[in-house]
Amino acid sequence: MTGLLPEGANLRFEGLDQPLQILRALGGGTQGQVYAVDCGGEQLALKWYLPACLARDPQLPRRLRQSIALGAPNGDFLWPLALLEPTAASRPLIRHPKAGFGYLMALRPAGFVGAHQHAGGQLEISLQNVLRACFHLADGFHHLHLKGLCYKDISLGNLFLEPSSGRVLICDNDNVDIDGQGGGSVLGTPGFMAPEVLLKQAKPGASSDLFSLAVLIFRLITRHDPFRGQRELAIRCLDEPARRRLYGEEALFIFDPNDPGNRPHPEEHAAAVVTWPIYPRPLQQLFEQCFGPGLRHPDQRPLTGQWTQQLSRCLDQRQLCPHCGQETFPAPAAPGACWQCGTPLPPPLQLQLAHGRVTAAAGNELHRHHAEPWAPITLDQPLARLVSHPEDPQLLGLQNLSGETWQGELIHGQTIDLAPGKTCNLAALQQLRSDAGPITVLRP
Repeated sequence: MTGLLPEGANLRFEGLDQPLQILRALGGGTQGQVYAVDCGGEQLALKWYLPACLARDPQLPRRLRQSIALGAPNGDFLWPLALLEPTAASRPLIRHPKAGFGYLMALRPAGFVGAHQHAGGQLEISLQNVLRACFHLADGFHHLHLKGLCYKDISLGNLFLEPSSGRVLICDNDNVDIDGQGGGSVLGTPGFMAPEVLLKQAKPGASSDLFSLAVLIFRLITRHDPFRGQRELAIRCLDEPARRRLYGEEALFIFDPNDPGNRPHPEEHAAAVVTWPIYPRPLQQLFEQCFGPGLRHPDQRPLTGQWTQQLSRCLDQRQLCPHCGQETFPAPAAPGACWQCGTPLPPPLQLQLAHGRVTAAAGNELHRHHAEPWAPITLDQPLARLVSHPEDPQLLGLQNLSGETWQGELIHGQTIDLAPGKTCNLAALQQLRSDAGPITVLRP
């Protein structure tokens, strides 16, 4: 595709005090092209639209101005910062100058990759960070919906994630609109659209967002489509009528507890067969609710807060297999066996806070919502983290990540002070008195 903006040029735009230097093209699609730009020494991203985009969607500038005025829901969005139109002097340098407009946003940081790479099995990422990504995704849309907005096009293509942390960035926010507005040409992405939108019985909104969110979370944790089972294998050509049947008229969740008619094939759909049993039953039940009663009744779909709650609990019960080191998520009272190697899992050591328990496994974290019921569920700024000894991975310690010194009691009665950033040996610990309340070691 021919570049819409001249790389290396300094262009002036209405409302900006200084010119933007067009550094390089980052990519493009059917809507337009994205460039890295320099604005007074700060590197940002500029999305510039093709002329046909405005013709198809004349409400686009209104939505962008509206989003800019409202501000980003939280830090999980690559949100529009400013709507740009070139000055008269700059228009001759731009291809298709009469229809030229775009918007500035933050530049995607290094380390974030397209979520489709994980869904395709091309990314090395821990199960813990997959679940963290799902948490941040649900939390981001929770904050979006709190602003009275809807996204309309939740899909793998609109999500970046950081494999090392599970952080996410939600992009392509130019479809965001006030819930119930009903404008715009975007209905969603095939395979992610709610049935009522696919079948043209309703416009996209917050309730259809909840369905698409569940599909995306399922795709992330299983690397499979929730509706592609045995019925898909009977389809010769997945054309538009076939999609309407598979995802709308005859949609059936592959793990529907009451109807086994669309179970995944053990070889063709191996990822779903292997991954589904890994996760705790309460998390599975949210999918069964959304893709069961929630298929036809949008008011029965799990809310964003239900997803963050269950994903948080899943992370809290993460345990490492002592034989192969694989991440597992068993119920602490009945740990069962490792899903990868089959080794029986021992009853885990747990940490009890006032309002929550966390399994003692390297990498698990303690958060303020475990201690204080009013605290929102968040993965940011943990109180403490469980870490393994650098020379003996089986030896666990608890690291104080707060800004306060904690007092503790050891199993033989001695007392200790645990300064910020310091770690104590969990094997000898009985209790810590943190700034958020007591942390008690529960031994099986």
